[in-house]
Amino acid sequence: MSDFRSTTVLMVRRDGKACMVSDGQVTFNDTVIKSSASKVKRAGKGKVLVGFAGGAADGLALFTRFEGKLESFSGNLERAVVELAKDWRTDRALRQLQAHMIVADAEQSFLVSGNGDLMQPDDEGLLAIGSGSNYALAAAQALLRNTKMSAVEVAREAMAIAASICVYTNDRLTLEEI
Repeated sequence: MSDFRSTTVLMVRRDGKACMVSDGQVTFNDTVIKSSASKVKRAGKGKVLVGFAGGAADGLALFTRFEGKLESFSGNLERAVVELAKDWRTDRALRQLQAHMIVADAEQSFLVSGNGDLMQPDDEGLLAIGSGSNYALAAAQALLRNTKMSAVEVAREAMAIAASICVYTNDRLTLEEI
């Protein structure tokens, strides 16, 4: 069986700013098949950041579904992700999707997993998904605790560290900030 490994997505919050960044690498078995994929997008009239990891088609399908939920609930992020998680858990077709999503606005952040779980980060305001998520998350935690770097600076540096360790993560970044 062939195995797709793709994406490291990191969300960092500091000083009232939220930054989401992803690498661009998509790997099939032991081959890099794309190095510049964009896995962070804006939704909700540009006020919400969405990052996804997993199958590209599955991630895009979830992004489209999330946009619809966000519109249905007049931009209420929490309500939109709760309803998406419910649908993901109960809808037979959605349950087959192999992806994770991070969504964030100026105040809140959520991780929605492939089995319908919905989580918010602890006090540091960090979330990460994908193949290199643990490396990026650990680097970002250390940088937040030990530097005065901005959210964008922490995100860039943490991803550089993850890319230097994880063979499924590269340094071709897509970065958005709100």
